Amino acid sequence: MQALLLRSNSEEETIDLGVEFAERLRVGDVVALYGDLGAGKTEFIKGICAYFQVEGLVTSPTFTIINQYNGVTTDGTSVKIYHVDLYRIETAEELAGVGFDDMVFSHDAIKLIEWSEKAEHLLPTTHYTVRIMADDENDSYRTIEITAPPTDIQGHVS
Repeated sequence: MQALLLRSNSEEETIDLGVEFAERLRVGDVVALYGDLGAGKTEFIKGICAYFQVEGLVTSPTFTIINQYNGVTTDGTSVKIYHVDLYRIETAEELAGVGFDDMVFSHDAIKLIEWSEKAEHLLPTTHYTVRIMADDENDSYRTIEITAPPTDIQGHVS
């Protein structure tokens, strides 16, 4: 599966790329985000939430682990969005304790997961992968690599 490579020169551009990416998301989708601390994962998620018209402040749920936002699709349908930050999670027991397994397999929401490497063994086999990498020479420059899950012949995620 070929990855889509995008470039961002600022937080605003990263948010805009999140908005563009969100157009392809459907209820039930999982987006696993990877990147170092401060890479721009939350900014990308802010863009996704902006696309779905989430009202209020979108922040990384570093201490609460999971935030739930209510959004709206382009056709006016309500959509639930889970924003998960696994930075502070250390064990499988902690993952279970926050209800990660139930949340990640819920079919009625879009799930956006920062620090996904801490729960790779629990991610569904079909999910989007977003890797955000900072440039060593220019701190504001980012490469964003997006890998889509396999699709069926009509273009639906399988």
